[in-house]
Amino acid sequence: MPIYAYTCSSCGLQKDVMQKMSDATLTTCPECGKETFVKQLTAAGFQLKGSGYYATDFKNSPQPKTEPKAEPACAPCASAGSCPMAGSNA
Repeated sequence: MPIYAYTCSSCGLQKDVMQKMSDATLTTCPECGKETFVKQLTAAGFQLKGSGYYATDFKNSPQPKTEPKAEPACAPCASAGSCPMAGSNA
């Protein structure tokens, strides 16, 4: 059964109520008796547990690291064994 959060706009009472989804929404405040008890919108808090679910199922997996590729030598450098542009031997 879900737990719903209610608040009273008259007296400020905040209360969590466990009730069936098919149950009618509460409107009467149990503290002050006025018809100002309203259901609040809250975030769902649940975790998937069991053998079919894992904490890593929907997380981004790290990308495999790739080594930087060596740049191919230019044709004149490869044939001469040195790079005339750099002024040094390879």
